[in-house]
Amino acid sequence: MKTAAHILCSLFILSAFTYAQTLPDYFERKSILNLDSIQAANYSSVASDGIIEPENYFPGPGDRFLVVISGLEEIVHNAEINHEGFIFIPKAGPVSCKDKSLAEFRNEIETQIRKNYKNITVFISLVNLRKIKIYAGGEILKPGSFTLSANSRLSDLVYMAGLQNTTSIRNIKVTHRNGKSNFYDCLSFFRLNKKSENPYLQEGDFVFLDKVTKIINMNGAVKFPGTYELKDGETLSGIIELCGGVLPQARIDSLELISFEADNSTQFSTILSLSEVMKKDIRLKNMDRAIVRQIPKYLEENIIQIDGYVRYPGIYKIKENSTKLSDVIEEAGGFLPEASLLDATLRRDVGSVDADPEFERLKLILRADMTDDEYDYFKSKSRQRKGKVVIDFQKLFENNDADEDIVLMRDDRISVPKKKDYVVLIGQVVHPGNVEFKDNYTIDDYIRSAGGLGWRALEDDIRLVRSNTGEWIDIDDVDKIYPGDIIWIPEDPPPPKFWTIFQTSLNVLGQVATVIAATVAVIVSVR
Repeated sequence: MKTAAHILCSLFILSAFTYAQTLPDYFERKSILNLDSIQAANYSSVASDGIIEPENYFPGPGDRFLVVISGLEEIVHNAEINHEGFIFIPKAGPVSCKDKSLAEFRNEIETQIRKNYKNITVFISLVNLRKIKIYAGGEILKPGSFTLSANSRLSDLVYMAGLQNTTSIRNIKVTHRNGKSNFYDCLSFFRLNKKSENPYLQEGDFVFLDKVTKIINMNGAVKFPGTYELKDGETLSGIIELCGGVLPQARIDSLELISFEADNSTQFSTILSLSEVMKKDIRLKNMDRAIVRQIPKYLEENIIQIDGYVRYPGIYKIKENSTKLSDVIEEAGGFLPEASLLDATLRRDVGSVDADPEFERLKLILRADMTDDEYDYFKSKSRQRKGKVVIDFQKLFENNDADEDIVLMRDDRISVPKKKDYVVLIGQVVHPGNVEFKDNYTIDDYIRSAGGLGWRALEDDIRLVRSNTGEWIDIDDVDKIYPGDIIWIPEDPPPPKFWTIFQTSLNVLGQVATVIAATVAVIVSVR
């Protein structure tokens, strides 16, 4: 029977796993989550905009203004809003900035000045920004107070406060000193440049970033598919706009919206056209999934690539289930005289296996720890050429063997290398390297051409490695040698060096002497 602790632990792991599957996932969140501390700190000293919007900026204590009154003479004042919220202009008096935008505040200053001056031109400019203190809390890494430039926006604080995986940036609550609150969607600013969703912060604002509790999944042929926080009142047309709209390959006649019934366990689907979605006010619910499917084979190219020694290498269009290998080679002008049909290959990635867990396991094991079967498998897998289709180009193009003339598939790659007019000798020969290919030469002939065997050569273990397959063949089993084949003459391990033997012998003799001395001492002591 499971203990209560085991049950609670299991429930915790299960709930954590389930929740992890429903977190928002899009690139703007990742960029904020990946900010280091230095980058985040920079947002406290960098203005969010080059130009302040007078209608949206609210002046406060510490802001400094330049006031120029031009008439018969020019009067210049540098005035700062005091801690009581007033600015004082000589001969005009004090003006309060309380609850006024920059545009409203400047108008009131000018009105007050014109009451005391006639026939003048007034220029008023904000020349120095104050610092403001903002408070932030909720699902963030650094809750507390932040000192920012007075023209900082909500997005600056989001970067500074630091997001957690569970933080929502689409339902951010900002509460002002007067108690008024508003909710903002920073993602709409990042994606759609909606500046109304990224307001200037004001002195004493409290910003609360909530935890994600509701999500919407947007899948398929939209510009930015992913999992997003769900806002209250969110519509399907709104989330499609937020995701950048549908792509050209989207099936706009059959968008699917998968939702849960009222029992929160049964799902149902609604099929809609894009025009219906844009006309109707379709409200989304938690865990809804919208799918925009793609037109089958949209702009899917049926092409193949030919490289190497054909007359016209390059890209060729094929007909699906129709064009054969010989058709394409003919269209490419045929093979050049120096082309090697023996080494020509056709590669096809479709259906090729990307991963082999057994091979990956064997790569981590020493040969001594492998069984013979494991080692044979490891060698065979090492020689395998990914995606290679078994075709004999010589049989097809020299003997007209129609069985080798396969139908091509899109993205096939044909490679025709240059003929190899040599055989490679490596290992214990006097002059290892490439030896000119001779059709009637044997292995012994090639070894003689390379200067003969070296003095440490193992004559009984000479191997031939096929150039086109990588197969290792014993010398006695070689019936024919082809251009490009490799003849390998292994080395007979040399005997131990004299000095090594001498040192080992001395060590052994010393140990024996020690044992004899100890034995004699024991015998003498006993007597």
